Amino acid sequence: MAQDDTSAAKTLDKVTVTGSLIPQTQIETATPVTVISAEDIKARGFSSVTEVLQKNSMSTGGVQGAQTSASFTQGAETVSLFGLPPGYVKYLIDGRPMSNYPALYNGSDTFNNISGIPVDLIERIEILPGGQSSLYGSDAIAGVINVILKKSMDGAVFTIRGGGYSEGGGGSFRASIADGWTSADGRVSVLGGIQHEERDPIWGYQRDLTKQFNPNGYSPALASRDFLIYSPFTSYKFLDPNNCQNVTGLFGGTEGLQNRPGFGDGKYCGSFNTAGYRTIMNEKTSTQAYIHGTFDVNDNMQLYADALYSYDQVKYHSGSGYLWWGTGADFGYFYDPNLDDLLNLQRAFAPEEMGPGGFNNTMSRDKSKSLRVTFGAKGAFGGSNWDYDLGGTYTEYKLDENSFVRYAEAADNFFINRVLGPQQGLDPYYDAYPVFTPNYAAFYRPITPEEFASFTGRAITKSKTSDSMIRAQVTNGMLFTLPGGDAGLAVVAEFGKQKWDYNPDPGYLDGSIWGQTSVAGGGDRDRYAVTSELRLPIWEPLTISLSGRYDAFKAGSRTIDKPTYAVSFEYRPFDSLLVRGKYGTAFRAPTLSDLYQGNSGYYSSVPDYYQCSKIGFGPDNIDACPAALSNRQFFGTQSGNEDLKPINADVWSAGVVWSPVDRMALTVDYFNWDISDEVTQQSSNGLSLQDYRCRTGIDDINSPLCQSTLSQVTRNAAGMITAIYTPKINVSNQQLEAINASFNYGYDFGNWGDLNLRTSFTQKLRHKYQQYAEDSYVDLLNNPYWSADPKRKADGSLTWQKGNFSATWYVNWFDATPNYAATISDKGYAGNRAQKFGSYSRHNASVSYRLFDGMDLSLMVNNVFNKMPPYDFSYPGTSSAPYNSYNFDVYGRAYYIEMRYAFGNK
Repeated sequence: MAQDDTSAAKTLDKVTVTGSLIPQTQIETATPVTVISAEDIKARGFSSVTEVLQKNSMSTGGVQGAQTSASFTQGAETVSLFGLPPGYVKYLIDGRPMSNYPALYNGSDTFNNISGIPVDLIERIEILPGGQSSLYGSDAIAGVINVILKKSMDGAVFTIRGGGYSEGGGGSFRASIADGWTSADGRVSVLGGIQHEERDPIWGYQRDLTKQFNPNGYSPALASRDFLIYSPFTSYKFLDPNNCQNVTGLFGGTEGLQNRPGFGDGKYCGSFNTAGYRTIMNEKTSTQAYIHGTFDVNDNMQLYADALYSYDQVKYHSGSGYLWWGTGADFGYFYDPNLDDLLNLQRAFAPEEMGPGGFNNTMSRDKSKSLRVTFGAKGAFGGSNWDYDLGGTYTEYKLDENSFVRYAEAADNFFINRVLGPQQGLDPYYDAYPVFTPNYAAFYRPITPEEFASFTGRAITKSKTSDSMIRAQVTNGMLFTLPGGDAGLAVVAEFGKQKWDYNPDPGYLDGSIWGQTSVAGGGDRDRYAVTSELRLPIWEPLTISLSGRYDAFKAGSRTIDKPTYAVSFEYRPFDSLLVRGKYGTAFRAPTLSDLYQGNSGYYSSVPDYYQCSKIGFGPDNIDACPAALSNRQFFGTQSGNEDLKPINADVWSAGVVWSPVDRMALTVDYFNWDISDEVTQQSSNGLSLQDYRCRTGIDDINSPLCQSTLSQVTRNAAGMITAIYTPKINVSNQQLEAINASFNYGYDFGNWGDLNLRTSFTQKLRHKYQQYAEDSYVDLLNNPYWSADPKRKADGSLTWQKGNFSATWYVNWFDATPNYAATISDKGYAGNRAQKFGSYSRHNASVSYRLFDGMDLSLMVNNVFNKMPPYDFSYPGTSSAPYNSYNFDVYGRAYYIEMRYAFGNK
């Protein structure tokens, strides 16, 4: 955009930083922002945006990922700031919100998948901790992460990178090219880039820790039960006349006769090595394309547009433990008249039965496509100090989950014809279970790939999210003059529409797919918001900033609205010291899945307080009530709730920035959250207790509370609880205090080169959680049953550069974490075998050398010392991964070689 010298100087002096809408000269403001540049990403050896964010010291919370077998979103990646839920982070690309991932984290929560952002096309990533809803609206409770893509280049850059793991698997290749062009008159500028990546999976059998069932646990290692017959009365029955000889070639020749003492005759056919037949890193193929352009219409108007397209396919396998068939799912039990017993068959499928490729043939494939398009105009109103920016953004995310499944009818018929034989009526004892006289020898035999294919196939679940937004902003950085400088004002208005649809394959819903279910859901809403920010330099050392926002979401006939505000100060007693603070409110609106998720079922147990009271055992003496009533099993139904209200938070921070010399800065910031009205599933225990109070007259049975409770608790003709409806409700509370500190220092040693140190440290001081109002608070820092997150985490890098050579050493460290025994005991660290592991660190190293102008070669080694997770001996012998996959991974040492060539201007 053409401009006079005065305007140009103003543009150069002022920048827009995440955390403020008003351009300003100071990079450090009232809100701390961590900036990770493209150079930092490369030097530290990070291969993806996910790795950049998960290694950051503020990411203290563990999250599900590729190592979490059979999770709801195994093909997606996310992050948890300060141990808060992943959905409490607001993700932006170039300052505008990302579209949500269509599938739900843990099957219930909306979140963002960050795996599809092209790391080679990133200019920088800015992490803004603390509540930021007064500027960015819903979800910005834990903080904001803004990914800023490249906007200008002096010439084309081509990058190619390849690598793998010293332990095997995970081989990868990535190539990217980006170029920029500016017209001769400078009015048109275009930048475009494309990145393509391919990565092999890592299988459990490729790592010593995950290739077999735990041989060093507190109990003996136990083989998988791949061919098992069991009875509810006499436990295991071994009925193979060939003693497993017919199946010894399965699972790589590891299948054989096994024994579990204490389970009847204890014999079955199994293997210690089936644990390794799952992926612990997804196979991945992805391509991203990006284009950005501007056109200066005149001195006061610039048109801009950009588009980002991402294609991502991941393949993964949950393991042999999730690929089996049994009679229990269909019949409960069957009756064998020859043995006069109720029995069940259980049978896993081996790779040799799947044809060439084995388990590779049965991997699930999640294919996603996302598109983000932005266009608009910005400039100035004539010769005034008022700037404007009017633009629209449309994002959509489509997900196809292609899952390998067993067809219920075909699988049952296959084994009826092969093993069970024709049904011969119902059992003589209960008149409920089918009667078969099986050919047990046929049960203990492999099947052919053709037979396996006859009852298996694929099911496709389609889902989609979209978010359209029109945004208008006016800004005046010189509104009026105060003793400390020019006051600034920004006002923003937004209108948008959000949609979510999740459509499972019909077979999951009608029972035609064996052993698996799903939940459908979908809805849309309109969104409105008005934001304002006022920056007031009261006098030269002190600046006060005020911001406020009003958000409204219209879903169906209901409007959910929420105002938020923040006030902050910056005090500079002298140039090298900044004292800052901020107080504000934040919120998270009920997500579309919170509102419109369909019904899903589960089984659990609850005290039947009413029936116990009838035989003399009140709520204060419920433990003495007979187990049949004090531990009553019921079928639960959960769902979304259209009456949910926003999650609310009060958040404040205070800190200092000290920079006594050039290239040195020390920052220390304290953060405090008080989060209320969090969404959780309604308490079945609380409903049973309230049902008792209503039925016994303690509370008025005709009151709205009692009428609602009685409609949610279902009893049979005998008066026993059989079902409870537990929708999502707003009741939980969370309180968190944390400190984040950073120290950066650089020094030029002249002929000896230049040294640059960057460090960051985070410590959680207090973290308490209350699930229901009647509950006492849980100390999440010291109660491992509730949280296994570390209290402290740090990372740092040291870079030395001399001439054409540079080298970086990076360290990622986190504090002690509990072992498995501590996480499963309600006694915490006082439980049997419970203890803490010591602190844990990993090191990355990289070296780069410029061969000639434009040509750089780099070698990166991640996890230099090939450090594996600490072996957790408190896991039982049935465990397939004796370590905490939320805190550790077993990938081992990785190495990458990268070549970068810049054409034209270097």
